[in-house]
Amino acid sequence: MSDGALSLLRGLLIGAVAWLTGCSPASRESASEDRIRIVTTTAMIGDVANIIAGERAEVRSLIGEGVDPHLYKPAATDLRLLKAADLVFYNGLMLEGKMGDVLAKIGQRGGHVHAVADDLGPYILQSGPGHADPHVWMDVAGWTRAAQAITATLTAFDPDGAAGYAQRAGTYLEELTKLDAYARDSLASIPAPQRVLVTAHDAFGYMARAYGLEVRGIQGISTESEAGLKDIEGLVRFLVDRKIPAVFVETSVSEKNVQALIEGARAAGHEVRIGGSLFSDAMGAAGSYEGTYLGMIDHNVTTITRALGGNAPEKGLNGKLQ
Repeated sequence: MSDGALSLLRGLLIGAVAWLTGCSPASRESASEDRIRIVTTTAMIGDVANIIAGERAEVRSLIGEGVDPHLYKPAATDLRLLKAADLVFYNGLMLEGKMGDVLAKIGQRGGHVHAVADDLGPYILQSGPGHADPHVWMDVAGWTRAAQAITATLTAFDPDGAAGYAQRAGTYLEELTKLDAYARDSLASIPAPQRVLVTAHDAFGYMARAYGLEVRGIQGISTESEAGLKDIEGLVRFLVDRKIPAVFVETSVSEKNVQALIEGARAAGHEVRIGGSLFSDAMGAAGSYEGTYLGMIDHNVTTITRALGGNAPEKGLNGKLQ
């Protein structure tokens, strides 16, 4: 993002915080109470909430490493956490699939439930008539807007913490700006004919739009959809015709369909390799660099760039990749 874009995002953040602080009925009267109990569905949202909230909140995420949120069914312990939470953040746009009804009911009963994607408006990518793509975190600039939404909601709920929230959000915004620039420069270094990302399911549309990639997913935007034989055969022909050197598996999705692509291409005389494993709907292990949003995207960008013939350091933007 340019300096002008960064200034604009800062201004939007300040404005949103001011507006919500002034008019929200869900504010918290005193910072002397116990820490705010925040529950998030995905770890991506939890990571941002934890950074911005700091010591003023305890953040718990329900959907962890290698777990597919499209298919996730909340356990009894999850329901207890959701009902006891002061704030609940979820992605929305049907990402959480079977949890959607549960989250809606908690909101209807007066719980402070917030879908971060609801604040992204026209930025949202439509994958078809009436079908919004929920994978907003794949574009760093878009995820910056989600971070702003979380900051504004926290400030409205807990006005006494406003200064700390704004300070931590500003620092995090600078890190996101560097990550966005790294993604743009690295992916642009891939030779144009090879700037094609083929994955297990269609989770990378926002990355494609932001950074000039062509993407093909074997399954649709939700892993609940099944890939048919014609889908796989069509992608095999695409790989052979375009001489695509690598395809990618995902940490939260079965790789059986990707292996079928590789075998089909080989039978047609074209060798395709697995370029690496990408984080799509879940981050890496808790406590690792890849278990943060910054590390997740750094890993994906670096892996894609190097596998498709571009230039990126082996250890990524911050030299922390495993």
